[in-house]
Amino acid sequence: MTPPSIPPAHGSTPPSPLDLGGRTALVTGAAGGIGRACALRLAAAGAKVRAVDRDAAGLESLAEHAQDLGGAVEPHVLDLTDLAAAEQAAADTDVLVNNAGLQLVRPLEEFPPDTFHTVLTVMLEAPFRLIRGALPHMYGQGWGRIVNVSSVHGLRASAFKSAYVAAKHGLEGLSKVAALEGASHGVTSNCVNPGYVRTPLVEKQLADQARAHGIPEERVLAEVMLQDSAVKRLIEPEEVAEAVAYLCTPQASFVTGTSLVIDGGWTAH
Repeated sequence: MTPPSIPPAHGSTPPSPLDLGGRTALVTGAAGGIGRACALRLAAAGAKVRAVDRDAAGLESLAEHAQDLGGAVEPHVLDLTDLAAAEQAAADTDVLVNNAGLQLVRPLEEFPPDTFHTVLTVMLEAPFRLIRGALPHMYGQGWGRIVNVSSVHGLRASAFKSAYVAAKHGLEGLSKVAALEGASHGVTSNCVNPGYVRTPLVEKQLADQARAHGIPEERVLAEVMLQDSAVKRLIEPEEVAEAVAYLCTPQASFVTGTSLVIDGGWTAH
């Protein structure tokens, strides 16, 4: 007996491009690096992007660049340690990209407690408040996309990065809870997990890593940062932005509660 055929979910139509016309996207840490690339990518897809950062000059530069490209970016100067303001900023958001981060490389016994607290506030508690602020609107319309820019350090640990690793591991769990709760409301929640990205955050680590590991700064990239990566280069911010954009496409509507790893083979070990 010939088994019954199961029609494909989307028929034979070709994949549709990302179209976020009429949608509002909020991107944190948008003044530079991954956040800037994400803001420009989502604006190019037609979204009105609410760009959040402490860096007013960087936000103005972003908005001007987006305008030159025909996109719409609204700069929003905000310190994410103001948690109530962060939650309020996320109201009426259709796409939320939690990207803002900071880093300090120190051994545990030398790690400043106030810095540990700040890192977890910006990189874990603020995403919680932003998600909390965005969900009522997303639930009300039956559609939403939450993309948390995690890291390979959300899946693996490295020495001397206690606050960053703790925050990213926590963000992974928060993202999964949001996925479980949001599924029946048409809301997906995922993490994107890059390896080392060519950003100012990574460039500023070189001196700290050299000090912590006791090696010259010029050896840090090859011997520390890229040691476990099969692909021996930094990933570009635009590559991360494409992964974020994919999670907003119709073809990714079944992708939720997971981590999209773009780490050059780091976690293949």
